[in-house]
Amino acid sequence: MRPDRTVAPRLPWWLVAVAVVGIAFVVAPVVVMATRGDWGQFWSLVTSDSSLDALRLSLFTSVVSTAICVVVGVPVAVVLARTRFPGISVVRALVLLPLVLPPVVCGLALLYAFGRRGPFGHALENAGISIAFTTTAVVISHVFVALPFLVLTLEGALKVRGTGPELAAASLGAGPGRTFWLVTLPSVAPALAGGALLAFARSLGEFGATLTFAGSLQGVTRTLPLEIYLQRETDPDAAVALSMLLVIVAVIVVALVHSAGGTRSFRRGFTDSVAA
Repeated sequence: MRPDRTVAPRLPWWLVAVAVVGIAFVVAPVVVMATRGDWGQFWSLVTSDSSLDALRLSLFTSVVSTAICVVVGVPVAVVLARTRFPGISVVRALVLLPLVLPPVVCGLALLYAFGRRGPFGHALENAGISIAFTTTAVVISHVFVALPFLVLTLEGALKVRGTGPELAAASLGAGPGRTFWLVTLPSVAPALAGGALLAFARSLGEFGATLTFAGSLQGVTRTLPLEIYLQRETDPDAAVALSMLLVIVAVIVVALVHSAGGTRSFRRGFTDSVAA
C-alpha cells in the first residue's frame, strides 16, 4: 500500500515550539517596525523628491543588473553544471564568493579594481570612461553581489534535470548551440525565472558594496537602501515607510520565486557547491 503523501507526519511538540520561536524571531521585528510607521502619511513619505529619486534609481539599476546577471550567469551556470575540468571547485568557490563576503569588502574589492587608481579603472579613465561614484558603479556593485544567486539557482536546476534531453537532441543531429537554445534553456526556464527574481531582490536591497564603491549622490548613486539609512537620522517616519516599501517588494519577490521553484534549485545548487 502506497503512503498518502498529502498527510504530514506528526512532529514532536518541542520541535514545533522551537520552530514557532524561530519564525517569531524573524517576523516580530518587521511587525514592530510596521507599527511604528505613520501609515496615514505613507504615500506622501514615499513620494518625496529624494525618495522618488532613490526609488527610480533602485528600480533602474536593479533591472539593468538583473539583465546582466542573466546574460552572464546563464553561461557560467551551464559551464559549472555541464563540464568537468581541473580546478572547477575553485572556480565555483570564487564565483560564489560574494555570497559570504561582507558587502563592504565587496565594495572595497570593486573600488580597488575599477576605481581611478585600479588597473581596470585607470585604463578606462585613460579612455575617458569614469566608473567609480557613478550610476555605472551602482550597476557593477549589484551585478557583483547578485550574480551568485542566479548561478546557484540555475546550476542546481541543471543538475536536477540531468543531461538526458541534451544527449537525446545530440543523437538526433542537433548541434551544441541548437541544443542549448531549444532543449537546455527551456527545460530550466522556471529556475531561470526564479534565479532572476532572486538576483533582482538582492540587487534592490544592496547597501554596503554600493555605498563603498559608488558613494551616495542623490539621483546618481543613492539607491533606496542608502536613502533609508540617511532618513533614519533626520526623518524616522520616512525611513520606516521606505523600509516597509522594500519589505512589500521582497515578500512579493519571494512568493514569486517559491512558485517558480527557484528556492528548491537554489538549495540544490548551494548543497552541491558546499559538497564540491
